[in-house]
Amino acid sequence: MSKESELIYKLDDKPGAKESFFAALQHLLASFIGIITPTLIIGGVLGLGSEIPYLISMALMVSGVGTIIQAKKPLGIGTGMICVQGTSFAFLSSILAAGFIAKANGGGPDEILAMIFGVCVLGAFIEIGLSQVLGKLKRIITPIVTGTVITIIGISLIKIGFTDMAGGTWLMNNKPEFFASFENLFLGVIVMITIIIANKSSNQWIRLSSIIIGMAVGFIIAMFMGKVDFSTFNKVESIISMPIPFKYGFNFDIAAFIPVAIIYLITAIESSGDITANCMISNQPIKGKSYFERIKGGVLADGCNSLIAGVFNTFPNTTFSQNNGVIQLTGIASRYIGVWIGALLIILGLFPHIGAIFRALPTPVLGGATIIMFATVAVAGIKIISQVNLNRRNMLILAISFGVGLGVLLVPQILTTFSNNIGGDLGKIINSVLGSPVTAGGLTAILATLFIAQPEDITEVPSRTPIEHDVVTPASSSI
Repeated sequence: MSKESELIYKLDDKPGAKESFFAALQHLLASFIGIITPTLIIGGVLGLGSEIPYLISMALMVSGVGTIIQAKKPLGIGTGMICVQGTSFAFLSSILAAGFIAKANGGGPDEILAMIFGVCVLGAFIEIGLSQVLGKLKRIITPIVTGTVITIIGISLIKIGFTDMAGGTWLMNNKPEFFASFENLFLGVIVMITIIIANKSSNQWIRLSSIIIGMAVGFIIAMFMGKVDFSTFNKVESIISMPIPFKYGFNFDIAAFIPVAIIYLITAIESSGDITANCMISNQPIKGKSYFERIKGGVLADGCNSLIAGVFNTFPNTTFSQNNGVIQLTGIASRYIGVWIGALLIILGLFPHIGAIFRALPTPVLGGATIIMFATVAVAGIKIISQVNLNRRNMLILAISFGVGLGVLLVPQILTTFSNNIGGDLGKIINSVLGSPVTAGGLTAILATLFIAQPEDITEVPSRTPIEHDVVTPASSSI
């Protein structure tokens, strides 16, 4: 949508209540599953059980608050556009690593969540600081680094989706005879097929809602198979979810913090790509002072919203790229729609029974959807890499980074044994930081970019700064 006339409502127009509600509802359909799925996965893998409905409520409420901040731009914090905020898939592996550190120390759900939210709150200040110096990071955070990290994130998460489709980690460890049963795999495959069929529809709204449709079909079939546990509704203690700052406490561990900090660095750059695409669709400048101020305010809001998320018991937020597509489909770029979207998310978050519905979702149904979602993360990373001039230097950086990152993913025993031999706190830090394939691959990509010299005999395609090139934002911030 390149012509201003193609927008029905421009950035500062105020649509009527009816138009605003239905436009906001379409944005909600595009982002709802993406907002709650990371919470479902983290809760399932770490065994958080009865806490999941409350965590889902907080994820929805904080996403609503963050979306309103982006739209209203208070005190210069935000873009002043429709930038829907939601829980980022990019943080999944790092958050799980932090949770496992607390779990290894004998912690229960409260201690696990205190550790996760502690490191996420402090990490948010990194993105807040980066928002002020984004233009100076182009030597460190290049498309090769970003593409490598995003691809490794997607590949490492596929294992979680595949395990869930077969029944989940708990079933694999405790009742392996039921793991990968026909019923579980059948449900997962049905969800995948439904999503594929919906994506092939000529109706754009069916395509937009394909993930929700796939999971709904899987949920209904699972009900007839007797695989839905409705007892979760009886375990919801209150009708309304009230935000309680640091409900689970606050804890910190440097080994858990470093992987999270690196992902904050990556998502700051990715958010700038989302905002650039939004500017183009909304007919706003993509150069000059107003553009740079919008990028700066948007990434600053990302960091502030992640800070709010940690304080109010949910996981880091980032901009959702799929909502840019909704703006293009509807022709409504009015920033006031962002307030409507935020209000709807907050209202949904008030009711923990909504979270209980998704808590009752059978693991194979979730797995069938997340396999596709996580695979699109990896594909998005590959697409970013494909935009780079793959000369000898860049090929070497990619080879080293993927070699280290995927090596840690495929043979984690090497690093575990090595860190155990070192022992003490140093061994634990090495294992936690480099034991994450995302961190290992990302650090390798950054160091290789800094220290491998540019070949003098090859002319590079001039690279644009992170906030100038229209990065294809990964499914870490989208479905």
